Amino acid sequence: MRIILASSSPRRQELLRQLVSGFEVVKPEIDESRRADEDLVQYAERLSREKAAAVIASLDGSPAIVIAADTIVIDHQGALLGKPADAADARRMLRHLRARAHHVVTAFTVHRSSQPPQAYTGHARTAVYMRDYTEAEIDAYIASGDPFDKAGGYAIQNDSFHPVARIEGSYSNVVGLPLDELRQALYEFRLGIVLGD
Repeated sequence: MRIILASSSPRRQELLRQLVSGFEVVKPEIDESRRADEDLVQYAERLSREKAAAVIASLDGSPAIVIAADTIVIDHQGALLGKPADAADARRMLRHLRARAHHVVTAFTVHRSSQPPQAYTGHARTAVYMRDYTEAEIDAYIASGDPFDKAGGYAIQNDSFHPVARIEGSYSNVVGLPLDELRQALYEFRLGIVLGD
């Protein structure tokens, strides 16, 4: 059966290779706007479902398992931090996160295009504690261009910036795909079983 990752993220592709030896990549096109009064975790889960469904709808009807994910950053006040719009926005986010804890949530959907279709959506949450990096470090990191395609404006795996002091929970979740939870979901789907809540 075809396995398709509904993401063009190199980070997610690298992580999925730890679980699946061969898969295709299809980038879904969906409206990622948040709905009024939508809970943040529900928002991420809905986006992962819609990404998977968009890819399923684009297929030729051949059997496939589609994996989709959406990662969000929730600050210490419970507010959503998206991808920085520009250098000033990245600087604001990095200052806001500095020396504080926040949460990273990655929602994922595994959608099997069987008859009837089967789908499971779950999420993982990791507490992330940022170190007290300097203004010069922020400037150098922004100049590298790395913050701009990442929720919260940082990458935990960046070798030169090292923004994170410690985490509580899944490391791969912070990178963009919670491998333990996804491994279990794929195992269940290969047996034709839909996971419960």
